[in-house]
Formats: sequence, C-alpha cells, structure tokens
Amino acid sequence: MSRPIYILNGPNLNRLGTREPEIYGRTTLAEVETMCREAAGDNPIVFKQSNREYEIIDWVHEAIDQGSGIIINPAAFTFTSMAIMDALKMFPGPLIELHISNIHRREQIYHKSYVSPVATAVIAGLGTNGYPVAVKAVLDMIAKASVKA
Repeated sequence: MSRPIYILNGPNLNRLGTREPEIYGRTTLAEVETMCREAAGDNPIVFKQSNREYEIIDWVHEAIDQGSGIIINPAAFTFTSMAIMDALKMFPGPLIELHISNIHRREQIYHKSYVSPVATAVIAGLGTNGYPVAVKAVLDMIAKASVKA
C-alpha cells in the first residue's frame, strides 16, 4: 500500500458551507473530503481539520513519518504560525499550500504567508475546486519523484 497524502485544514474550515459563503462558497468540508477522495482514486488520504495549532503540528509530524505528500490549508495560521512553518520545513515530499479564496486580492493582512516560502506550490482562489486540483498535482509530483529515484 502506498503512503497516504495528508490533507490538513486549519481553523474555522469546519464551518465551510455556512461561514462567509460569499467568500468561501457553500460547499461543506465533508463535501471537500469526498472531492479529494474521488480525485485520489486508490491512493490513501488522511483528511483532517483542527482549530488547534498544536494538533496541526502533530499531524505534520505524522506526515513526515508516514506520508508521501501534504496539502495544507492553514487558514488563519498561514499568517501567524511560525511553529507550523517550522514543522512543514521538515517534510521531505511535495507540499502544497492551498487557499479557497485568492488571499492576494484580500486585505493586506492576508498577504504575508509563513507557509509559502517552504511550500512546493501554492494554490489560491479556485474555491473548493482547488482541493482536487491539489490532490492531482501532489500525485503527479510523487509519481515524477519516484521515477527519478
């Protein structure tokens, strides 16, 4: 069995579908998970959400030991958490930072990501459709890395 892709979601994403639908849409996090699992096909996925920084860090550590790729929507922790950034720096595989909205078109406070400098790629502004795009991109990066190995 192949190593799973970790899809980690930060604070308030459990409120997708009802939280500011004009920005984040009406798709729920459960629906996002279904989209990701469909995009992954037979590849295993670990899909998690937390409002707690330490829990996300623990999951990154778990992914370092057990995962093949990480897709992370750190939400507000994007702009505040050096601790999550430090954990992500240790991950040796492909890492995609994902945002539902285009953070660069929003208020200035959303423009400085601590995650972007350590990410392999950044996806922003595709809505929840960015998740399956990210899954396919990570799978492609993993496949290309295994061919080179």
